[in-house]
Amino acid sequence: MKRLPWFARALLAGSFVRGGWRTFNAPEKVAPQVASLGFADPETITRVNGIAQMAGAGAMVLGIFPRLAAAGLAASLVPTTFAAHRFWEIEDEQARNAQVTQFLKNAGIVGGLLLVAAWPKGGTGSG
Repeated sequence: MKRLPWFARALLAGSFVRGGWRTFNAPEKVAPQVASLGFADPETITRVNGIAQMAGAGAMVLGIFPRLAAAGLAASLVPTTFAAHRFWEIEDEQARNAQVTQFLKNAGIVGGLLLVAAWPKGGTGSG
C-alpha cells in the first residue's frame, strides 16, 4: 500500500508529460484554442504551459511538493478543458459525444489531482 500513492501520481502525470511535450514542440496546433480564450501571444503561452505541465508532472511523481504540483496541474487543466473540448458548440452528435467524453475525462483527471493535492503530504509519507 505504501507504493499506491506514488503509482497513482505517476498514472496522473503521464498525460501531462506527453501533452506538455507535444504542445511545447508544436504550439501552433493548440494556439488557436488558446487564442479563443482571449490570450495575447497564444504560441508563447502554449509553450510555457507545456513546460509547466511537464515540470509539475515530474515534481508530483518525484514527491517534490506533490500537493502544490497537483494543484497547479489541476489549475492548468481547467482552462485547457474549456478551450479544447467545447462540446456545447458542436451540432454533430458523434463529434459532440467525443468531446463530452474528453471533457469528462479531463474532469476526472482534475478530480484525481485534487485528491493528491488534499492527501496528507501528497501521499509521500505518513501524516
